[in-house]
Amino acid sequence: MKQVGLFFGSFNPIHIGHLALANYMLEFENIEEIWFVVSPQNPFKNADELLSAEQRLEMVRIATQKEPKYQAEDIELSLPIPSYTIDTLKALEKKYANCCFSIIMGADNIARFEHWKSAEEIIARYRIYVYPRLGTNLNSHTLPDNCKITAAPLIEIASSDIRQWIKEGKQTPFFLPAKVFEYIQSKGLYLDDKN
Repeated sequence: MKQVGLFFGSFNPIHIGHLALANYMLEFENIEEIWFVVSPQNPFKNADELLSAEQRLEMVRIATQKEPKYQAEDIELSLPIPSYTIDTLKALEKKYANCCFSIIMGADNIARFEHWKSAEEIIARYRIYVYPRLGTNLNSHTLPDNCKITAAPLIEIASSDIRQWIKEGKQTPFFLPAKVFEYIQSKGLYLDDKN
């Protein structure tokens, strides 16, 4: 079965940190492909700060289009909102029976994992690769067996910072894939108070 790592996120916008982390997971973990699962609404985030799911999905497609081992995944756009990981996993398994899915998540998310819907079922059924986040300390001995703390480099680039910089008129071409930066500029995204 194909080993697929699922990288869930708002990707508002997708940036070089996301792509560098995906690159690391492909090269250093037991993962053959990375699927970027665009969440229309994360239950832990404010929907008012999001561009439309379609715009964010388009940016992920632009960022990954030349990488055969990366895929923009839109399955959550057809599921009820807010998006719950367990529901997405079950829908993906039904649609892609030839794939074995694992989850890629930040240390900040695993630290509050008990608040997720069906957290125990997720832990029991799926491998979770945890990457480091600033300010979050994890002890591998206290994590469930299915969790692996990766040695991925600490990459602290935040989509919220990029949005703010764009709103302030700052140029950010090196924080984003070039074509994503061009897309944002061409559409005038993140310039108003909502985004």
